[in-house]
Amino acid sequence: MSIITDHDVRYVAALARIHLKEEEVGQLQNDLEKIIGYINKLKELDVSAVEPTSHALSLENVFRPDEVKPSLAHDKALAIAIEQRDGAFKVPKVIE
Repeated sequence: MSIITDHDVRYVAALARIHLKEEEVGQLQNDLEKIIGYINKLKELDVSAVEPTSHALSLENVFRPDEVKPSLAHDKALAIAIEQRDGAFKVPKVIE
């Protein structure tokens, strides 16, 4: 007996707004049953000695402290502008 029915597959597809062809329903039903079988196999594992984690790898903060450094002078930055107006870069309008 199948765990996943054709009705289940069609229901989930409708929720996901996926349009399935008739031959895809059976294939997806088979794939979902394999996935559930694999999950049931994982449920059999003894994980009592495994600490809960939020990530598979340990994470460290990679941010650096902010430091004030010299930057490009205003007039030099505007010198490379294709168009400028009132001391600022002029760019094409992108929002109507």
